[in-house]
Amino acid sequence: MSNTVTSDQAENNHYNPQAIEAAQQAKWATDKRFEVSNEPSDKPSRYMLSMFPYPSGKLHMGHVRNYTISDVLSRYYRLKGYEVMQPMGWDGFGLPAENAAIANQTPPAKWTFANIDSMRAQLKLLGLSIDWSREFATCSPEYYQWEQWLFLQLYKKGLVYKKLSTVNWDPVDNTVLANEQVIDGKGWRSGAAVEKRDIPMYYFNITDYADELLDDLDQLEGHWPSEVLTMQRNWIGRSAGMEVHFPYELAGETNTLDVFTTRPDTLMGVTYVAVAAAASAVCG
Repeated sequence: MSNTVTSDQAENNHYNPQAIEAAQQAKWATDKRFEVSNEPSDKPSRYMLSMFPYPSGKLHMGHVRNYTISDVLSRYYRLKGYEVMQPMGWDGFGLPAENAAIANQTPPAKWTFANIDSMRAQLKLLGLSIDWSREFATCSPEYYQWEQWLFLQLYKKGLVYKKLSTVNWDPVDNTVLANEQVIDGKGWRSGAAVEKRDIPMYYFNITDYADELLDDLDQLEGHWPSEVLTMQRNWIGRSAGMEVHFPYELAGETNTLDVFTTRPDTLMGVTYVAVAAAASAVCG
């Protein structure tokens, strides 16, 4: 028997991703392979949600890595008999989209939705098992109306308040930066020298629920990674102690300097009180 392979056979055995993958993905779309019904199911379920990408232009390898990991998990659970919902959203309502629109002299909506179309096409080329019937963008009124509604409900219940706060201000991006976004005194995106500004800000009064949130973390032992639980406990940061009022006189007026301490038993050893630039007091 001859082992000679003809050119036609070689061509048939050759993997042509542009043709094969496009055909298979078209079949998935026709069959609605990854769409999940709202009807009750006897299968166990998994909700596989990755962070939403900024619709800033085109995908990069960070996107590919992130959504490939999610997709591997989704496919794993499907093979295990689970009903898996993997939606997709676009984080299109924020500073990156606004700055990009300004730089390109294009209306934000036009720029953002054009990028969404481009990035969606790229994600589909990757063959990810996403339920595209459950896609949305945070800059769409259909979505952000509920954020506004929730904010108003919290405000009516007294769980939102406004106060003046000192923040890191980027004079180029014209936005507030978290401490982690300030590198050597400069904005992480613009490289501009960061300024300290006092601006009015809204806060959620989550401290009303701090004890409940902290105590209930014990119920997640064995379900969440210990590192995450530790991080959450540190973030809530409950400290047991007392507030001490040190009297002082300035310009003929008597007032108090309030200091919180977790070691009131050492107060007899206090020799001085110092006030830092951020207006917090420490004693030693």
